[in-house]
Amino acid sequence: MQIAEVQLLGAGAPKNILVPTDFSDVAENALSHAVTVAKAYGNEITLLYILEEGILGGLFSGSQSDVMRDAIQAKLETKAKDIAQKNNVKVHALVDKGKVYKTIAGIANSANYDSIIMGSNGASGLEQIVGSNASRTIQYAEVPVVVVKQNSAKESGYKKIVMPIDLSIESRQKVEWAIHLGKKFNSEVHVVYTKSSDEYLQRKITANINIVNHQLNDSGLKFEVFAMEDGMLDNFANEIMNYSNTVKADLILVMTHTEKGISELIIGTLTQQLVNRSESIPLMCIHPQETGFTYDY
Repeated sequence: MQIAEVQLLGAGAPKNILVPTDFSDVAENALSHAVTVAKAYGNEITLLYILEEGILGGLFSGSQSDVMRDAIQAKLETKAKDIAQKNNVKVHALVDKGKVYKTIAGIANSANYDSIIMGSNGASGLEQIVGSNASRTIQYAEVPVVVVKQNSAKESGYKKIVMPIDLSIESRQKVEWAIHLGKKFNSEVHVVYTKSSDEYLQRKITANINIVNHQLNDSGLKFEVFAMEDGMLDNFANEIMNYSNTVKADLILVMTHTEKGISELIIGTLTQQLVNRSESIPLMCIHPQETGFTYDY
């Protein structure tokens, strides 16, 4: 069994969780979620507010922009201090400017961050712009992005994790994350996959599932495997959501670029569909790393 080594949340020295905010309710939900994770792993949090250059240039003069930035920096620092004092976690405040999703991903990719936790579908309005950029951030970020909508943060963390597995080797990278999170939160892992009527494809997915079973058995975590029928592929996202809601999942793990169905590549569609449809369950979207390995049948 060969799996690419992946950088895991909280591994080694404490790292930062990047939490974009526009002070909207959905951004506050993401912050609450980040606090739960930071307390579990000893992470630090960086609150990030982004001033969009186009908006600033079109509405404010240079001096007005500076005043606005200073006011937001002060507000952000006050919030960071309040969160730190209430939760005994270290919180930083950062104001930057640029395109929202590119700035979020760029900061996370270039600095000492091991994840982004952000809201999706933020409230409408000029100031509340983070939520609409979640999907694009997922595409650009090299670190995992946890997408939060409702205030789903629980002190107990991720007790039930749903993990769709496809026929790609990269898909198995999620297992390392499931085990890492599962051992921290004493989680139950739910593996979901689709069967195939095609013999060759079924062998590939069976090989992946066997390896996943072996890894989870070795981890000592409690887990279940749920097989969807071949005909469910066209509605895979809905079936994942239905299953996740049934088991009362606290997190769904997906890959950002290589999720494959039995017969076709379905991401960005799968991840995008899950981001759109998951109202109460956070999604951890993991950027796949090249493995260099191929199947040999």
